[in-house]
Amino acid sequence: MDYGAYNPAGGQAPPRAIKILLAGGFGVGKTTLVGAVSEIKPLRTEELLSEGSLGTDSTEGVEGKTTTTVAMDFGRISLRRDLVLYLFGTPGQQRFWFMWDELAIGALGAVVLADTRRLADSFPAIDYFERREIPFIVALNCFDGARRYAIEDVRMALDLEPGLPVVLCDARSRESAKEVLIALVEHVLATASRESVSGIA
Repeated sequence: MDYGAYNPAGGQAPPRAIKILLAGGFGVGKTTLVGAVSEIKPLRTEELLSEGSLGTDSTEGVEGKTTTTVAMDFGRISLRRDLVLYLFGTPGQQRFWFMWDELAIGALGAVVLADTRRLADSFPAIDYFERREIPFIVALNCFDGARRYAIEDVRMALDLEPGLPVVLCDARSRESAKEVLIALVEHVLATASRESVSGIA
């Protein structure tokens, strides 16, 4: 989308930016989701898994995975002419978690992408956002052939608050990825509204 040139003397203002993080365990589909929904060719920092990394990074459940994100994935979505969403996918392996603090600066909220075959891999991301009080939702990536579980069962397994949204998604689908981001924005707005009312009271 063409925004036109910014003229400080009274021309068109630059678009406002919203930053969203996409986190989760190794191989849950973060890179895939960013690629599906971004309007630009996403920036990726993927490297091939080496023999050395195979001793550090567990590929159980994702044996066919041959690459890994070592810094971040980055995509962009224009919501309006004056409003742009920037999506940052975090690396999933523990040895790259030091990147999360930098990526989280200024984030409006986050999506924790989860794989029901490896739910325990979601706990570090959930704990990270809870401790920093960053609003987040959980999106269950429905992998082909994976067993389906009721959302409430997943909520209990992850020990989530009753009101925290848990949604199903297909990270390969642009429409599905958009629904995930809409659910996050709605949750952020609802959270801000509750906090505002609580502050008044």
